[in-house]
Amino acid sequence: MSQPNPHQQIQVDTSDDDSLFETKSCVGSNLSFASSVRDYCYENGRRYHAYRHGQYPFPNDEEEQDRLALVHQLFKLISGGDLYRAPIRPRDEPQEQTPLPRRILDIGTGTAEWALEIAEDFPTAEIIGTDLSPIQPNWAPPNCRFYIDDAESDWTFAPGEAFDYIHARSLNGGIGDWPRLLRQSFQHLRPGGWVEIQEFETLLTSDDNTHQHAPAVMEWLERLNVASKQFGKQINIATHIRPWMEAEGFANVTDDIYKCPIGGWAKDRRLKEIGRLGKLTVMEVVEPYTLALFTRVLGFTFQEAQEHMEKVRAELMNTKIHLYVLFHFIYGQRPVDETNGSSSDTPT
Repeated sequence: MSQPNPHQQIQVDTSDDDSLFETKSCVGSNLSFASSVRDYCYENGRRYHAYRHGQYPFPNDEEEQDRLALVHQLFKLISGGDLYRAPIRPRDEPQEQTPLPRRILDIGTGTAEWALEIAEDFPTAEIIGTDLSPIQPNWAPPNCRFYIDDAESDWTFAPGEAFDYIHARSLNGGIGDWPRLLRQSFQHLRPGGWVEIQEFETLLTSDDNTHQHAPAVMEWLERLNVASKQFGKQINIATHIRPWMEAEGFANVTDDIYKCPIGGWAKDRRLKEIGRLGKLTVMEVVEPYTLALFTRVLGFTFQEAQEHMEKVRAELMNTKIHLYVLFHFIYGQRPVDETNGSSSDTPT
């Protein structure tokens, strides 16, 4: 298992070997948009969900689905291949002595890579994935099911359907009331069960102050945060999850933080590999994060948004700028002794 590294000073690789690699990898990496006969909504050349249209500001087209696959691989690479950090399967105990999860919920399952892999890891558990968009694969293991649902609505699971583990990842910018989401998660956990939220900060910085040479990137991030707040679904929430969980009564709350370089500039071989994928992922996120928020909320025209995105991409391609982003794996437990937990009860 990869260990958190928020205080690690990442050494810079001073060779030029990675510059050509990144140029070839990133240029032309945008994936083609394919139209669909499904009943979706279209805006600025991108496709958005139709169910509760407008509540989620990011697209769901094939280009976005490919980006989500990159994000899934990046989270796994950062965590050393692990799908979760919560101790739902203690590694220092024999498996036959460890009670395994029986019911697992994946909120905002998206293209369901995480749900499908966790279903393989826990073949005796029932895996449920929910999302606003029907973009999950047609085939799934027999222990894995998907439902179109809004996690911000009242959850309708029966008292006998409580979960042992609830997972959510990259919901930043898609949730308006995080305390309520965490409250419902707490209520639908079995005592002793875990909730894990995996998010990255919408903030890029550097240890050597080279981020000061990326003014367009810094302005883009600031405008994203302003627009998301005005939209009602703040995007830079990773650092708030832990106190929100503690306020809702979760025990043993832990925030494992990892540095993710943006680009292959790190000297460390593992961080260099993470950084290459991190850079491609950030390049791919510029358009889906920007279009709706900038045009719907900030009043940009499509052309103005495109021009701003081009400046951002140009700075991201500068190998002399050593940016990184912090990834958070936050997990907490519903107390077994309810007298020490939240006043919220399991739903009846």
